[in-house]
Amino acid sequence: MDILKTLDKLNAAFGPSGCEEEVAAVIAKFAKPYCDEIRTDVMGNLICHKKGPGKKIMFAAHMDSIGFMVTHIEKEGQLRVGKIGGIPAKEVVGTPVRFANGVKGVVHCNEMEDEGQVKLEELYVDIGARSAEEAKTHVRPGDMCVYDTRSAMAMNNYIISPYTDNRSGCCVLLMALEMLGKKKPENDLYFVFTAQEEVGLRGARTATFGIAPDYGIAVDVTGADDVPKSAHGCSSSTGKGAAIKVKDSSVICSPAVNKILTSLAEEKKIPYQMDVLTAGGTDTGEMIVTMDGVPSSGISIPCKFCHCPQEIVSADDMEACAKLCAAFAQHNF
Repeated sequence: MDILKTLDKLNAAFGPSGCEEEVAAVIAKFAKPYCDEIRTDVMGNLICHKKGPGKKIMFAAHMDSIGFMVTHIEKEGQLRVGKIGGIPAKEVVGTPVRFANGVKGVVHCNEMEDEGQVKLEELYVDIGARSAEEAKTHVRPGDMCVYDTRSAMAMNNYIISPYTDNRSGCCVLLMALEMLGKKKPENDLYFVFTAQEEVGLRGARTATFGIAPDYGIAVDVTGADDVPKSAHGCSSSTGKGAAIKVKDSSVICSPAVNKILTSLAEEKKIPYQMDVLTAGGTDTGEMIVTMDGVPSSGISIPCKFCHCPQEIVSADDMEACAKLCAAFAQHNF
């Protein structure tokens, strides 16, 4: 798989939380050759089933992104917005955005505001409208927009891209499907591309309840410690391999599952590190407590500048994560 081209195709689809249909359609095309059944549930989760005789394993990667929702239109034509998921207000001033209908704009802040201290309520989107009446012919309150930036390859196989959180995780699951190929797997595999993770892990909750897996693995990004003056709120770094989740603010992962993951990584010589995160959460947090509990963990991709208009991940780390997912899928439990 060409990771950069795949990320570009995923990012070209419009997919903020609650509006994941376009992203799901792109993913379904990639997944179709390797799956026995593909369906979408009520929440909008895309569920790709690869049938096998063994344990039921659910892999989850959320396909929704953060974004903005129009809350009010000023008389001058600017759009006041609220957040969909976690938006770092001071990082998005000057960022281009796009709406589902193709309308484009740029995020800015109130005149005379200190951009370094700006708050979300001080942001607006300018679409070039000269009045509220003109703006309302293009957008209305409740419409959502997303970052309109592109993916690029940097030095040492690093990728600069919007929404690596979590389109990179979606890529990892698609890569794992390719690695497994078209043969019947050892286990009964569900590759679930979840909806509405950014607003409360909602899709993972319903998908896990409906599938009732024996094991759960969430693939998502995690913090990267290899930045200047790091506060060390995470233990993983970009370029050092798949990060096996130990904890974040939503979960303490299953030690039994992590023992399997570390053993597989060592056996198959897959570079790995441990993912200890002091904040944030992933679909693992819902999977592990659904029904009477599902032994679960996470395979994470270290990411710099998470939720900013441009994030950085390592393509090598993504490949390591895909190999570890494929190894877990074939494990004899």
